[in-house]
Amino acid sequence: MTTFHYLCEMNQSPNTEAMLERIGIKALNEMQTNTIRAFKQHDHLVLLSNTGSGKTIAFLFASLDEILSADRNTKVMVIAPSRELATQIEKVYKSLGIQAKITCCYGGHKREIEENNLIDAPAIIIGTPGRIADHIRRGSIKTESITTLIIDEFDKLLEQNFSEEMSEIISSMNGLKKKLLTSATALDEVPDFLKFEKPRELDFLKDTSAEKLLIKVLHCQDKDKLEEAFKLFCFLGGRSTILFCNHRESVERVSEFLLDKGIANVFYHGAMEQQERDSALCKFRNGTVHFLITTDLASRGLDIPNVKNIIHYHLPNTEETYTHRNGRTARMDASGTVILLLGPSEHLPDYIEIVDETIELPEDLVLPEKPKWTTLFVAAGKKDKVNKIDIVGFLGNKGHLKKDDIGIIEVKDFISFVAVKKGMVGELLKLIANEKIKGKKVKFAVAK
Repeated sequence: MTTFHYLCEMNQSPNTEAMLERIGIKALNEMQTNTIRAFKQHDHLVLLSNTGSGKTIAFLFASLDEILSADRNTKVMVIAPSRELATQIEKVYKSLGIQAKITCCYGGHKREIEENNLIDAPAIIIGTPGRIADHIRRGSIKTESITTLIIDEFDKLLEQNFSEEMSEIISSMNGLKKKLLTSATALDEVPDFLKFEKPRELDFLKDTSAEKLLIKVLHCQDKDKLEEAFKLFCFLGGRSTILFCNHRESVERVSEFLLDKGIANVFYHGAMEQQERDSALCKFRNGTVHFLITTDLASRGLDIPNVKNIIHYHLPNTEETYTHRNGRTARMDASGTVILLLGPSEHLPDYIEIVDETIELPEDLVLPEKPKWTTLFVAAGKKDKVNKIDIVGFLGNKGHLKKDDIGIIEVKDFISFVAVKKGMVGELLKLIANEKIKGKKVKFAVAK
């Protein structure tokens, strides 16, 4: 009996229990278990499930037998609409501790790095359509051995007009046996270029998490809503909160206004460099800031646990956008609050039928408590053979930090980010200024 038969019939086995523990899950949910079973029984599968329901874990376990096969060629490809989602999928796969080579391919960094990683075929390739298609044209990705194709957030891929690249990629794969696509919205039809034959559809969209969301409204006297947004952040205190705007310019304007008022925050949008994006999200995840100001770029594919509040500074343009924004909170079995800011001439969209509460802000408000962490930038990462253990050891030995002085560490390919207790940063930087980590002098600085 395979791992997946155990998962489907018993929802546990010694090996899978250890893997689930590594990713912080006690047991698979109904959607995940049914997906694993269905993918064993059907070659072509369409999974419809809400944002935050655990689709990544579902298709990860569904494809694990192929990844762990004795064949040393590439067996599985996962395609995602954004670099953030691709790297998040890679992180989840690696968190399982499986002994298989994984390569992630996406724009925004040097193609040559990926080409070197592809010389020895990885068991699984994860990436965005444009970069994967480019590698296939150049011959650095060989597709003849790939038997399983997973397309994550297919609705988003269509929305971003990746049909041509997707068609090119699929046409290059002559050995495909299994295809699985996921979507957080229902599909009218499966496009012909996917070459799906009598696909089995699993529809879990009805199992919505709406009952776990409190929907609240704040009426604003001024149409630009800045003062109300500031007061609302004071009212919410230090709870992890994402505020969505419809435009990049608005994101930066709101962020700057809040900073001038004394509220620490970071902003995030598509015009930022990759390192700037990584730094912003890391600061939000590790508690250096509690507030993220963003466009809809952050509404999908990001792993940001324990978000308590979603604020719609601008009303979403569509019901789908509203759903995906809200999916950043109340993830899995958690709960959350959604707050809509309504200007003097704005009204709730027709698709929002129930409001649980209208917020009345008190007169006396105080600034949220300042975060206790600062994020350090480290100019070294996985490609420099530096890992979390190396960083903790270095900061302990050379920087005289205790274990409790160090928070969340994120190690990227060539850089890393480390949360450190705020009051210790100045002295720490002096102590490690001329020290070496793994025999190499590395730049440490407060992350921008």
